[in-house]
Amino acid sequence: MEASLRLVYRRLHTVWLRSSQRSKRDIASVAAAQHRLQDIYHQPPEKSLPVSLPPPQSSTSSTIPPTQRLKDAKPFSHFLTDNFHRQHTYLRISVTERCNLRCTYCMPAAGVPLSPPAHLLTTPEIVYLSDLFVGQGVTKIRLTGGEPTVRKDILPLMHEIGQLRNKGLKELCLTTNGISLHRKLDAMVDAGLTGVNLSLDTLDPYQFQIMTRRKGFDAVIKSLERILEMNSLGAGIKLKLNVVVMRGVNEHEIVPFVELGKDKDIEIRFIEYMPFDGNKWSQQKMLSYKEMVAIIRGKHPGLCRLQEGDRSETSKTWQVPGFRGKIGFITSMTENFCGTCNRLRITADGNLKVCLFGNSEVSLRDLLRQENNGEPIDWAALKALTQVKMDRQQGVSGSTGPLGYGERERGLLEIIGMAVKRKKERHAGIGQLENMKNRPMILIGG
Repeated sequence: MEASLRLVYRRLHTVWLRSSQRSKRDIASVAAAQHRLQDIYHQPPEKSLPVSLPPPQSSTSSTIPPTQRLKDAKPFSHFLTDNFHRQHTYLRISVTERCNLRCTYCMPAAGVPLSPPAHLLTTPEIVYLSDLFVGQGVTKIRLTGGEPTVRKDILPLMHEIGQLRNKGLKELCLTTNGISLHRKLDAMVDAGLTGVNLSLDTLDPYQFQIMTRRKGFDAVIKSLERILEMNSLGAGIKLKLNVVVMRGVNEHEIVPFVELGKDKDIEIRFIEYMPFDGNKWSQQKMLSYKEMVAIIRGKHPGLCRLQEGDRSETSKTWQVPGFRGKIGFITSMTENFCGTCNRLRITADGNLKVCLFGNSEVSLRDLLRQENNGEPIDWAALKALTQVKMDRQQGVSGSTGPLGYGERERGLLEIIGMAVKRKKERHAGIGQLENMKNRPMILIGG
């Protein structure tokens, strides 16, 4: 037990050293961890952390007139702004098409044809594209799948993306089924993980096997408990539990899920069942947002909606008075939130999707690989290509383009910009979506 506590403490110490802004809550959490070790084992931890508040930092921005700050502000990327003035600051990257579950709403019963390995983005390619998007104003990256934790090099990949914090990245998140998360969570936090969306559609182990066509319920719960344990020690992982609700399948579990948040700092997000290729969607199986609210109010009549903090947030947030946790509803089918959408997606095979429900895609992979004779880019190839970029920056190659951007970057940004400009004002609704051709959800990325 002592070794386990010390491991947790070392992880927190890494997070502490990495953070540039430490709140009173952070300091209190670290101090509590120190005292816990001292009280139990009557000895100090391996390394003592400062537990006093740092002196307030002077801020020059407070002395600059607001008009001057607006004048000096860097304009948001033209390439990531669509024709409806939506600025896309959130990038979701699918890092694998593989999954260790077979959820009925995500994976067709017959499975899906997997892309050849050479068609999938390599880790250097994902890092390169992440860097490019962050340079244009993306502040949040979410890694999805398939199941991202089954990717063999997921930890080095997260570490590389985590380094983009010094270029403007604020959040590095993960959407996962939780089967193997508990074994990798500590290392992921060290790499920069800030948020986890954990998919769990039932609290019944037997129903879990029916809905996922696999075993693994206990492993998911272990991952959930591990996140809550680390957060109790100050890790600060933003935790959301994603629940896809289907009529006649799991709507009777809505209230039990809500009551998970009575004493736990967790957001339970109920998702309207959405149509994708092969998931046998029907309107009769879809339970609407308003029906879910009515079910919860039947047990908790005081349920109330909270004021939205972030306009681009996908969920409508509610809370039961007296509960620590919150409730969210993702209402893609009955009340879309297209007007404030700030999300872009890159599939595992390198295609850019500007809308989850859109069937138009553009390959970033093919353009990226042109200078490498169409072959996958490994670290050695990326280093060589990056050297060309550095030479341009230093004027060695006599480039006439913008500093820091060669033909490859300019070409990618032009393609990205054209795709973003083609994004529609809103996606289709019920009666159209189910008849449109789209990828299975597992090949898009959750």
